[in-house]
Amino acid sequence: MSADPTPKKTPLYDVHAALGANLVDFAGYLMPLRYASETAEHKAVRTGAGLFDLSHMGEIFLTGPQAAAALDFALVGNISPMAVGKARYTMIVDGDGGVLDDLIVYRLAAETYLVVANASNVAVVREALVERAKDFEAEVDDRSDAYALIALQGPDAQDILLRFTGAPLAELKYYAILPADVAGKDALIARTGYTGEDGFELFVTASDAVELWNTLAAVEGVVPSGLSARDTLRLEAGMPLYGNELTTETTPFDAGLGRVVKFEKNGDFVGRAALAARAEAAAGRRLVGLVARGRRAPRKGYAVVGPDGTPCGVVTSGAPSPTLGKPIAMAYLDASVPEGTSELAVDVRGRHEPVDVVALPFYKRS
Repeated sequence: MSADPTPKKTPLYDVHAALGANLVDFAGYLMPLRYASETAEHKAVRTGAGLFDLSHMGEIFLTGPQAAAALDFALVGNISPMAVGKARYTMIVDGDGGVLDDLIVYRLAAETYLVVANASNVAVVREALVERAKDFEAEVDDRSDAYALIALQGPDAQDILLRFTGAPLAELKYYAILPADVAGKDALIARTGYTGEDGFELFVTASDAVELWNTLAAVEGVVPSGLSARDTLRLEAGMPLYGNELTTETTPFDAGLGRVVKFEKNGDFVGRAALAARAEAAAGRRLVGLVARGRRAPRKGYAVVGPDGTPCGVVTSGAPSPTLGKPIAMAYLDASVPEGTSELAVDVRGRHEPVDVVALPFYKRS
């Protein structure tokens, strides 16, 4: 949560207020936590379609003949080989390999890239990109306030969106993007999301957001969904959240995401030496899934304890899972905890609640 006493409003704020949303200060924006039942919103995304306002996210453009080279240097991913219309999940780290943010990079044209940053980290990412691109023929332009981002997620998302666009959605692969007309509005349609379901994220100008939202929300079965549902959906899908699983004290390897670090790319990049050393070192901890045997949910910051009650890890995210019908969590376990350990518990307000260690994700769509 932001400490800013005057949080910003997204272009859809009045829509959320009219729908009776529970609005909270999140990353400096007034955002809908839920509209009615967060469980109903969660289940709508798993079975039909949910509609999310993601306009608090940052849209930072890099343009110019060396934009790709600048991003290769600034980020851990290999951006140069990306084709126009493709997207890539990557991270920006500091010199010690600690994660500053996890990002999605879209290549919109030969010399135009869109970097989408988490709302709480937009300034950090922008400033880092400006500094790291200064020796390249590339311009960094933060256009976050000019854009709204609306996500339509769920198994029915494609059929619903096809009512309003002639774009070849059936041919749009996962982690790809294309420009299109959606309900008479210019949009960028990305087949990306943060729910573990199929779906789309629609980038539109801020002035078009309300009309497009209302058009999609008017479709029978489309359920406006808030931050609470988005969090339980991403948790079930084993997707990390910045500030929880990812921090400046965490490297991509700690989070089990070392695959996003591309040492094979040409040239140096910020954090390369530190990450190379981390890749060769013994793991200090590992990220795992936990399923509670009882009904009390592990929460962020709760200690994981061994059979003798000694702390051996910490919960990073936890909540009741509407899909599994039991509490789940992600947690970092110390390297001293052997693989296959079964006698672990979480200290839930002084009571040691038994948990089972499972592989991530908890849920994967068929």
